Amino acid sequence: MKTYAQLSPAQRAEEYAKLQQEYDAYKAKDLRLNMARGKPSRTHLDSVSGILHLMQRTEDCFSDGIDVRNYGELAGLPAARRLFADLLGCRPEQVFAAGNSSLQLMYDTVSKGYTHGMLHSPRPWCKEETIKWLCPCPGYDRHFKITETFGFELVSIPMNADGPDMDAVEAAVKDPAVKGIWCVPKYSNPGGEIYSDAVIRRMAALKPAAPDFTILWDNAYCVHEFEGDFVPFPDMLALCAEAGRPDMPIVFSSTSKMTLPGAGIACFACSEDNLAYLMKLLEVQTIGYDKVNQQRHVLFLKDKAHILELMKQHAAVLGPKFQAVADTLDQGLRGLDIASWTHPKGGYFVSLNAMPGTARRALALCAGAGVAMTGAGAAFPYGKDPQDSNIRIAPSLPPVEELKEAISVLCVCLKLAALEKLGMD
Repeated sequence: MKTYAQLSPAQRAEEYAKLQQEYDAYKAKDLRLNMARGKPSRTHLDSVSGILHLMQRTEDCFSDGIDVRNYGELAGLPAARRLFADLLGCRPEQVFAAGNSSLQLMYDTVSKGYTHGMLHSPRPWCKEETIKWLCPCPGYDRHFKITETFGFELVSIPMNADGPDMDAVEAAVKDPAVKGIWCVPKYSNPGGEIYSDAVIRRMAALKPAAPDFTILWDNAYCVHEFEGDFVPFPDMLALCAEAGRPDMPIVFSSTSKMTLPGAGIACFACSEDNLAYLMKLLEVQTIGYDKVNQQRHVLFLKDKAHILELMKQHAAVLGPKFQAVADTLDQGLRGLDIASWTHPKGGYFVSLNAMPGTARRALALCAGAGVAMTGAGAAFPYGKDPQDSNIRIAPSLPPVEELKEAISVLCVCLKLAALEKLGMD
């Protein structure tokens, strides 16, 4: 089989006409397929809905002698802090257990740096002339949007197969205006990369010019394998402490993809000095988070070993979906040399790189055929992919058969866009 680039203009025109007929047939089906975000499926939600029936007895409302229905315990229930510490491999004293959203905690952390400064800030970030933030990309669009909202200058850092390009990171942090970096160290969004031990150790050993440089370490997919055994991960807090910078990282996690994403619990973990500083700011903001839901999760999840068993059930649902994506892409695009894609073993996304200059066009065609996907460029700072190439695929929500159809539509649209780019005159 010839690649599209090897076809003559006349052959490309003939192929385009055939694909247009396929595309029109999909449009006629009036599809309503959504892969725009990494939402758990109904099957996932039903499997964990037993959590809603816990705490029927009054005695279930007490944890370590604390009545979870009342005010207090700003840092969260001790049992919830122990649960997250068990999950993350840190100490309970380093954990702050909160409400349902780790993203909200990340926004709040950046906001506090902006209005008050971080623990070692010479001044609040809003008083700085310029603030820069490092963004490994392709990366998580909602991360980038947080720092963009506060007017930070976003600096793109290339992602390699083993994590961010650390040569680029080490060079960038020599600038005192660089205040931090976004990181998803395991099954990164969207490429599914796992940071190597070498990358993590270089990250922990950074010597930034800014005394308040902060690593926002979003361990969102820390136990989210859908293929193979659980992959252990290092304790970033301990590594930074060993390197002499204990206050540099703030680690985030949540149960969003373990239990109910709209009603889970989230946490951040950091040095005890950092926690004391942040709690002085947080105690003005709230008397405490929802401890009833924290208790519900403690009773349901129990410990790390039990969580890993639960995640095997989720893997049985997610694994076939990711395999369907890989198989359908391979069947639809094999040998054409117009796209490549990742093959993650965990997380929630597949990252596809189309022929440069075609991603926006392909996704516009998808939308026209009733397939909703994350916007082109979303995985880059300011939503601008310099190559107009990257497409994030979120396979988790649709049933397998709908997913296969959606990816088939994507394949047709990628081929149409590639042929338009190559030309048929």
